[in-house]
Amino acid sequence: MAAGGGEPAASPMKTPSWAVRIRGADGEIAGAGILLTPDQVLTCAHVVDRAAARLTAEFVGATDHSVPAVPARVDGTAYVPETRDADGDPSGDVALLRLERPRPVEETVRLHRLSAPGREVRMYGFPYAHNGGIWFRSTVVGGCGRDGQVQLSPVSPGELASPGCSGAGVADSRTGEVIGMVLSGQLDQHGNRFSFMSPAETIARHLPGLKPHIEGPTAVDERLLPTDDGPSPDLLDEPFAQRLAAWLRDDGNQVKISVVGPGDAARAATLRRAITLADRELRTAVSIDRASLDPPGTVPSAGGHDLAVDASGVTAAEIAERIADRMGLWQHPEDPPLDRIRASRSTLNLVVVGVDEAIDPLPLLDLLEVLRAGGSRLLLVFRTAGDCHRLARDRLLTRPARERRARLVERLRDLTGPLAEDLHERLAAVVPHGLRPLDSDLVAAHAALADLLRADDADGERDRAGGPGRDRDLDPDQPPGRVRYADRDPDMDWDLDRVRHLEPGRDRDLGRERDRDVDRDRRPERGHDRDPDRDPHQPPGPVRYADRDPDLDWDPDRVRQPEPGRDRDLDPERDRDLDRDRRADRGHDQGPGRAPAPGGGAVPDLGRYERLADRVAGRLAAGVAELDRLRDRRDELAGRLRGYHVLHQHSLQGEEDPAVDDLYLRAHALLRARPCDVRAAEAAVDAYTRRVDGHGGGDAR
Repeated sequence: MAAGGGEPAASPMKTPSWAVRIRGADGEIAGAGILLTPDQVLTCAHVVDRAAARLTAEFVGATDHSVPAVPARVDGTAYVPETRDADGDPSGDVALLRLERPRPVEETVRLHRLSAPGREVRMYGFPYAHNGGIWFRSTVVGGCGRDGQVQLSPVSPGELASPGCSGAGVADSRTGEVIGMVLSGQLDQHGNRFSFMSPAETIARHLPGLKPHIEGPTAVDERLLPTDDGPSPDLLDEPFAQRLAAWLRDDGNQVKISVVGPGDAARAATLRRAITLADRELRTAVSIDRASLDPPGTVPSAGGHDLAVDASGVTAAEIAERIADRMGLWQHPEDPPLDRIRASRSTLNLVVVGVDEAIDPLPLLDLLEVLRAGGSRLLLVFRTAGDCHRLARDRLLTRPARERRARLVERLRDLTGPLAEDLHERLAAVVPHGLRPLDSDLVAAHAALADLLRADDADGERDRAGGPGRDRDLDPDQPPGRVRYADRDPDMDWDLDRVRHLEPGRDRDLGRERDRDVDRDRRPERGHDRDPDRDPHQPPGPVRYADRDPDLDWDPDRVRQPEPGRDRDLDPERDRDLDRDRRADRGHDQGPGRAPAPGGGAVPDLGRYERLADRVAGRLAAGVAELDRLRDRRDELAGRLRGYHVLHQHSLQGEEDPAVDDLYLRAHALLRARPCDVRAAEAAVDAYTRRVDGHGGGDAR
């Protein structure tokens, strides 16, 4: 909120009073700044460098409509220049200026802590030819680098932050609060345009003296911070730390559920460490460095979470209010916070510790279910693997995964049914010149559909038989004689969508040929063709997709290939540790190709199959469009041929011209052939029309 009555809202209809234009010794505009106190202006360190020895702060939004110019200097040691590590990641670039004469307190503004994902923001800068200032609109893309900076995408190409915008305040479009400062803009070699900002939390870490001028609750509850009487910070469960860091770096899993028992000091310390390092404001400078001595893969991304709360002894309504406040949903305080969250399109990365120790765990699960449905990512920590833990797994993992799988099945049915038929109908009409063959894509889609249908059948059989389901297998209190997955590591981290980190050694040990052989041995059931009504359990056999070419027989058992670049997304050390943990828990090895699931089954890789569906849908759409273009060209050529033929007949006046007639018959036959070779037909039609034109038959085009 604004200090001393200043405006918290940055109205786009007027120049903000806190916007500062900074000139250097040469009189040129060096950048922008934010008036935080009557005599302090926040800006970028490189703006100070550009201004050389003398800086002048000009207040273009002064309340008296003048433009006062006030000399300024760096405020003591409040200057953090930009530095770059070995990877080129930037850090710092913030500075605080002290004015020689103070400004009215009502012109000041305070920074505000707000979760950033997907927010629409605007900034007021002074680019070339806009010395009086202009608004730029952007959308928050996400965090980048180790310093906790945030990437912005301009709404239009002309709104990229340019020289004169560095140091400008970034205001949230919904609340009007200033949530950060513009650092720079960038146009890369591919034509992509990005701007970057330093959010309030990162600024507070670099300039701790500004914390009194930053509003909004911090991202981490005090009870989650390390304490002197708590577990030793030297304790570290490295595999657990790697899994936490992977989720906080967005490993593709929306929901992660873990158990940290009350007596497990190492895991408790590891959890607190991950939460602290993922916070932009609490993150240590040592862990930002690429040469950090922390174990590999255990340092999460800065800004990996937007909010971390301790649910112990707290009501769901209190947690909902905390979330709504962090998301900036305070415009309608009369509405319950859950309703505001449900109506909002905002998302956040949320950590909740002690879910089962909340005063009302069931309403808390309702809140978490609303957040998950809205796209927020959730890291949920339980104290015991009891009833609340099992219910959370069912509502937040198992059911959503089955619903997601059902949607994917319907999409693949559509791709391999009606859309594939549309493609083959067009392939029967015209020769696909220049079109990439799509048979292998359709085979892969059929294989994915078969895999998903088998998983549905397996789930149905387990449900009907009342056998060991996923939740029961995860219960450490289940009767002996059954494989217990939580004995050694109560974290388990079972996410039904998570496959990349549960495929032991696939990227290291399997080549493309071996992968196909192993998949063929492990999955004897295949044989789905393009008929969507065909029994998925029919005997295996090749599938034929190209009716025109009887030699194009495809075996769906040979389409499961490792994805290109897959090994680049994984941390080999983390994989080895995780594989070792899982094998110890299971008591046996899981073969490659599919993720192991509790209960002895295997979980289809939904993320992989969704990407496959996207790829196949795009290629089918492009293929159908290209074939339609060829069919239209065929029809156009047929009309042209008919017109020339009529003109030629009139010009002959009853005479015969066998040579021209042969050209006509050849072109006519090529156009009538199915599939039609449009290129050959076009050449034949051109030959006929040229001959007719040479005989003076005119031009029918």
